[in-house]
Amino acid sequence: MAPEPNPPELHLVAAARPNLPKLAALVHALAERPAFCRPVLVHTGQHHDAAMFGGHLADLGLPPPDVSLGISGGGHAGLTGRTMIACAELWAARRPAMVVVAGDVDGALAATLAARKLGLPVAHLEAGLRCGDLDMPEEINRRAIDAVSTTLWAPDEGTAARLRAEGHAPGAVRAVGNAMIDSLLRARPAAMARPLPPGLVPGGYGVLTLHRPANVDGREALAGLLEAVGAAARRLPLAWPMHPRTRQRLSEFGLAVPEGVMRLPPLGHLDFLGLLARARLVATDSGGVQEEAWALDLPCLTLRPSTERPVTLEAGTNRLVPPAGLGAAVAAVLAGDWPRARPIPLWDGRAGARMAAHLAETMGAAGATA
Repeated sequence: MAPEPNPPELHLVAAARPNLPKLAALVHALAERPAFCRPVLVHTGQHHDAAMFGGHLADLGLPPPDVSLGISGGGHAGLTGRTMIACAELWAARRPAMVVVAGDVDGALAATLAARKLGLPVAHLEAGLRCGDLDMPEEINRRAIDAVSTTLWAPDEGTAARLRAEGHAPGAVRAVGNAMIDSLLRARPAAMARPLPPGLVPGGYGVLTLHRPANVDGREALAGLLEAVGAAARRLPLAWPMHPRTRQRLSEFGLAVPEGVMRLPPLGHLDFLGLLARARLVATDSGGVQEEAWALDLPCLTLRPSTERPVTLEAGTNRLVPPAGLGAAVAAVLAGDWPRARPIPLWDGRAGARMAAHLAETMGAAGATA
């Protein structure tokens, strides 16, 4: 069937850095199909500098955004409100056939609310994640996004079943797999060719990432974490690509990075993936890193009391570790007390293809197959 001469627009909303690998999986899958829609990348601006956004586009094979709204800064309410207004103005003037939002940041919530109030269908990429902690802003966002989205793309069958149990129509829910894994598999050869920072050798270091407000926004909590990081670094040198939020808090609180920790700037997608792939372990409060660690069969110590990705716990690569237990957890990994990663169904690098096929069905293209 010949593609439409002027296919309808599909707006893909990227607010922050973690959205990009997920959307990249869909963009590349759509490029391999007959053009039943025209993807339009909309950048809200929540992450806006090269280190946190622009520098990642080329690494992921993404073009510059078609639309840049330039909304950044301020608290949760202010950022959400201003992004809603900007999205509503965009879609009143340039109405797409459908909007795709990825993840659970404030920009994703704002775009979802703006789109639905204009009567636009919304697909939520990475739907159904739940950690149960309603003090976490992302948990509030993801539940709200799921509540009003018209299409819910879940990363696994268990998460899809949870969405249906919450009352979502079975036809609205589709288990498509993990889009982050698609991007990791695509980028891994290029990432492994990137040099490691001077002084690091494969298997001879761990990686640390910290940025969650609960871990870094209070002086007492951050000081306690740094003490635990110091204990871990006495067992294994740590490389710490530092999030701007965390760097700012260290300066505000007058806290120092412990000995044995190599402080690095924010890294591009390929540089970070290359760093992670050759590490002995990773300690993190990130969600996406938990998924990447599974794909790399890398021990992951998650510095949070809960995770919205429990499938990684079941797969054996991830453990929830209280800060005080970080040193002991690192010692356990170094002693070999860690299982090999168990398979996770649908985390096979085909999530993008499944989403593209579902879109083809939803948007009326014939003959779609995953």
